[in-house]
Amino acid sequence: MQRRSLPLSALRAFEAAARLGSFKAAAEELAVTPTAVSHQIRALEAQTGLALFDRQVRKVSLTNAGVQLYPVLRDGFDAFEATLARLTQQRTRAQVSISATNAFTVKWLVPRMADFRRRHPDIDLQLQASDDLVDLRSTAVDIAIRYGRGPYPGLVIEPLFTDRFAPVANPRLGVVSPEDLARVPLIRFDWKRPQPENPTWERWFTVAQRRQPPQASQLGFSDEGHAIQAAVAGHGIALVSLALIADELEAGHLVQPFGPAIDGHTYHLATYADRPSSAPVQAVAHWLRTQAARRKLGNNDSDTNDVPIEFAN
Repeated sequence: MQRRSLPLSALRAFEAAARLGSFKAAAEELAVTPTAVSHQIRALEAQTGLALFDRQVRKVSLTNAGVQLYPVLRDGFDAFEATLARLTQQRTRAQVSISATNAFTVKWLVPRMADFRRRHPDIDLQLQASDDLVDLRSTAVDIAIRYGRGPYPGLVIEPLFTDRFAPVANPRLGVVSPEDLARVPLIRFDWKRPQPENPTWERWFTVAQRRQPPQASQLGFSDEGHAIQAAVAGHGIALVSLALIADELEAGHLVQPFGPAIDGHTYHLATYADRPSSAPVQAVAHWLRTQAARRKLGNNDSDTNDVPIEFAN
């Protein structure tokens, strides 16, 4: 019997009757009459030339041929059902994409993924990390985390929190005072958009009212995340975001030996102005706000206190 001539309805009727041990029970499952089930099975027997059931009063039992055919059909229909259920579930699961910088994605979003999955097991997040400015209208992004003052035309913007930057180092380096900056390499990273208000070492020395050591060794990176990892590895002292190294500070991998901490830019939550947000997108946005509210940008210098997160009214 060739595949194109397989009597699928009759095979399904046979599998149900064999599994349930009754034409009547099979008919109830398939939403047809017992007579229809009987006719389909007789047609299958006629087409194959095989007796598949021994028919007795109020009872049917499988013949030897039926015993051999049944497990093949049972396993096949089980596989069909499982695969279709999996594909349907994948299609119906909500997905929300978030665009953010590389450092924010790796150091702020990823460590919080376990909390998100626990709170929203029915939503799949797609994280799109890039330090380039992403045009939301040309991508499938649902939410963007924007860093800076903007402007952001066509987007609904709300501040999540204002960043703070301070010198941090691996405690093994023994950095305890600003005088140590003359002997420890300064770790810096490149800002994509040079602006006077960028929290750079030059700005830090100005705010601290100190002169930058003229012979200070420096180690530069193109990415803030790499600068953070260099500081954790003990290669020098870095001026980096306190929001992004909160876990390292809490674990003792980094310390903030002195101040001052200086203002960075503001992280904004951005959505489309002309596109209504779906329920999953709203849930993710609420989760981001909640996570921002739970995180305070702490510092250890003696002349500044913990800086609370700033929120939109």
